[in-house]
Amino acid sequence: MRAKYVVVGTGGRSWMYTHALISDFKDVAELTAFCDSNQARMDFNNKLIQQCGHPAVPTYRAHEFDRMIAEQKPDKVIVTSMDRTHHRYICRAMELGCDAITEKPMTVDAEKCQQIVDTVKRTGRGLTVTFNYRYSPRNTKVKEVLKSGMVGDILSVHFEWLLDTSHGADYFRRWHRDKRNSGGLLVHKATHHFDLMNWWLDSTPELVFCLGDLRFYGKENAERRGVTDFYSRARGSAVAAKDPYALKVSDKDERLRGLYYDAEKEDGYFRDQSVFGDGISIEDTMGVMVRYRNKAVMTYSLNAHCPWEGYRACFNGTRGRLEFNVVETSYVSGAHEDFNMPGMRELEGRRDAMVPQILFQPHWGKAQVIEYDQKDVGGHGGGDVRLLNDILRGVQDNSLGHAAGYLDGAKSILTGIAANESIKTGLPVRVSSLVDLPELFARR
Repeated sequence: MRAKYVVVGTGGRSWMYTHALISDFKDVAELTAFCDSNQARMDFNNKLIQQCGHPAVPTYRAHEFDRMIAEQKPDKVIVTSMDRTHHRYICRAMELGCDAITEKPMTVDAEKCQQIVDTVKRTGRGLTVTFNYRYSPRNTKVKEVLKSGMVGDILSVHFEWLLDTSHGADYFRRWHRDKRNSGGLLVHKATHHFDLMNWWLDSTPELVFCLGDLRFYGKENAERRGVTDFYSRARGSAVAAKDPYALKVSDKDERLRGLYYDAEKEDGYFRDQSVFGDGISIEDTMGVMVRYRNKAVMTYSLNAHCPWEGYRACFNGTRGRLEFNVVETSYVSGAHEDFNMPGMRELEGRRDAMVPQILFQPHWGKAQVIEYDQKDVGGHGGGDVRLLNDILRGVQDNSLGHAAGYLDGAKSILTGIAANESIKTGLPVRVSSLVDLPELFARR
């Protein structure tokens, strides 16, 4: 018997789940409805699934969520709405007897995190957080190496994540630019990174200190660099036509037009806002220090304005040093695969770094390259397809702890939430002070 699913939030990220439900996993899963605040966006998603040979499904506006659950009787609710609304649908789904699957981040602040935790405990329903980066073969190999003891006890980590001037800039064009919506990049984006580190180290964040600011994007920074011509959105702007940071959507990009341009009339949301405009309340340059319960210390940096995209993680252990370097391909959320714009180019001069490399240097002896399966088919380094298999067919092997629940979701966002608090106060923040969750902080 197939499990019944509904999808809440039909923007760009939802398509991965929707397409999976109507194609590769249709033998075990059934898509029964869409829910969104924007009818045009739901109508466009129905058009997409019809193009794939699937009949249109019923649509429900956001305020009709309860009616959708009553009429469709889904087993599980997939939440891919705006970050600040995740808790609303997660909690209500569980209260109405459904399990929930949510995109990262689980939510954006400590109060909403507590609400989710309390609802899980009260209802006993399941909550899966979709940390797809865990599933990529390269990240899995790092986990295997660390778990094997090859590096010894991990004493310190340097973790650097670079977002380029296409992908990184995209967060400053969209709703993410308002910290109330996304929690800023330390929550919305770094939830991936903090989760990886929690998983790699098999530990829990204990103390967080952070410095961060808006230094590159935003009107004030552009003015300081001598820019004098500005625009509010790219569409129809002669100024934007000359700006390499502007989102330029052609008539050929049916997806971006259908999901956003044609849906503007309903909610006034502009997908192509200027990254050098006013109203940006998130940081673009951040440095974090984290101490874990196992006493490992991480230094972490996130910059959203780099010339290339990727990350570097270096683990210093009692038996040597493990270095992990990845250069990624940039993209724009919601765009068709063929979408292209300045910044999404071949990484000239970095071709040697295109293949991720894992290198172990023991204290005594020669360095060795760690081999792994490099068939990274699909998004997030091959993680998406493996994640979908676990959440839609069921976890077959969790020996490495790939499957993530609400405690993993909480650990990840609480690092970012603590970092946000530290930016405001200039002081270190004890993570356990943010929520009442003793079972989490009793762990390593």
